[in-house]
Amino acid sequence: MGELESIRVFLAVAAQQSFAGAARQLGLTPASVTRTVAALEARLGVQLLVRTTRQVSLTSAGAAYAGRVAPLAKELAEAADETREGQGIASGRLRISAPLSLGIKVLPAVLSQYAARYPQTSVDVSLSDRFVDIVDEGYDLAIRISGPPSDKSTIWRKICKVPRLLVATPAYLRARGAPQQPEDLAGHACLGYRDDLGEDVWHLSDGARQRSHKAQGRLSANNGDLLAGLVLNDEGIALVPRFIVEADLAAGRLVAVLPDWSAPEIWLTLYYPPYEQLPLRVSNFSDFFETHVTEACPL
Repeated sequence: MGELESIRVFLAVAAQQSFAGAARQLGLTPASVTRTVAALEARLGVQLLVRTTRQVSLTSAGAAYAGRVAPLAKELAEAADETREGQGIASGRLRISAPLSLGIKVLPAVLSQYAARYPQTSVDVSLSDRFVDIVDEGYDLAIRISGPPSDKSTIWRKICKVPRLLVATPAYLRARGAPQQPEDLAGHACLGYRDDLGEDVWHLSDGARQRSHKAQGRLSANNGDLLAGLVLNDEGIALVPRFIVEADLAAGRLVAVLPDWSAPEIWLTLYYPPYEQLPLRVSNFSDFFETHVTEACPL
């Protein structure tokens, strides 16, 4: 293994604080990673890492060396990616943030097909329902389901609308009575979506009329799949994206509540850091994702 690759392996071990973790990240065996770092230390004549039974940490010499070589390794990797992209070859690592429910239900098929088409690009996906700071946290793009963005420093691309609806189980509605108007929700257990923005207020419209209802049930969550699971347990009514409960609606396990009333539009969107031009791997994934979602797996 060449010196540049040895440095890349060493930096991965330092970042992961684990030979096994670095091996998983790089697609190598732990034994290969251990030999590579040992060979680098032998060439330099210094110990770079302290190995214990619980973790791996940098020596003072290792910390100084990592500080010098990390920027160089990053620049060389970027130069290689830019050279490949100049020839129309997408490569490098793509870091993506995505919502938990969409990631579990939609992304497996997307990622498998994308990996087959673009084998020189590796993809690292982090699932979270919070709004990540894609610039500060180092993401190449974020997939979001939301209203219009408030962050003016990012670029965003609408993919498609994400319909939402109020749902409950037939058993719950038989026991409590089906709401006929939004005002009737006051007598029901309404399961709210809770996040850093505060309480969940359902703004509903039937075209001419508009009503608002604060979801104040005993149970709340910051994930649509969890809310849907609570609804299936006859715990109340929730407002969720249709794609989460499509199968339950089709099977009759859930039914729509107040079907003539709708919530404000939200969109499936892609957010980017303020690139002057999208890197090829980001552009390719964006196009691939949009095609899959709008044609093969419509929301």
